[in-house]
Amino acid sequence: MKRGIYPGTFDPITFGHLDIVSRSIRIFDEVVIAVAPTHRKQPLFTLEERIALIRESVRNLNNVHVEPLEGLLVAYAKKRGGVALIRGLRAVSDYEYELQMALMNRRLDPNIETVFLMSREENSFVSSTIVREVASFGGTIKSLVPPNVAKALKEKFRMLNRKHGQK
Repeated sequence: MKRGIYPGTFDPITFGHLDIVSRSIRIFDEVVIAVAPTHRKQPLFTLEERIALIRESVRNLNNVHVEPLEGLLVAYAKKRGGVALIRGLRAVSDYEYELQMALMNRRLDPNIETVFLMSREENSFVSSTIVREVASFGGTIKSLVPPNVAKALKEKFRMLNRKHGQK
């Protein structure tokens, strides 16, 4: 069985991410979405919230599993029987960082490949950062994220605004 590992923070998952997942399951027998705990970033959603949002978003896709990423990515992939890491590229600006990561991962374990998938044109500008920014100001994000994610973002920002005394 060919298992692909799709790592990321997914804070939150977007239609761009889901497009990469749906195209990946045409290449791999199984795809594991490995959700990173984000030690360097300050995520809006907790690890548990992100996993729940992703599971709901992929519930209709066969052979897709969602779990927390533990430890070094290549060690995790090897432990899970992954043959490749799946990475999405939106623009040339993504390539330089992704190339560095792919080369480091290859150095750490030359048996695990990195597969790059280009995002579809309609998703080429979409990032979790942009989605969070638009949602924080009450902008429309229904064309960028699944309904469950849009609802969770609205609730999260409502709660944060209440906490900080804003309307």
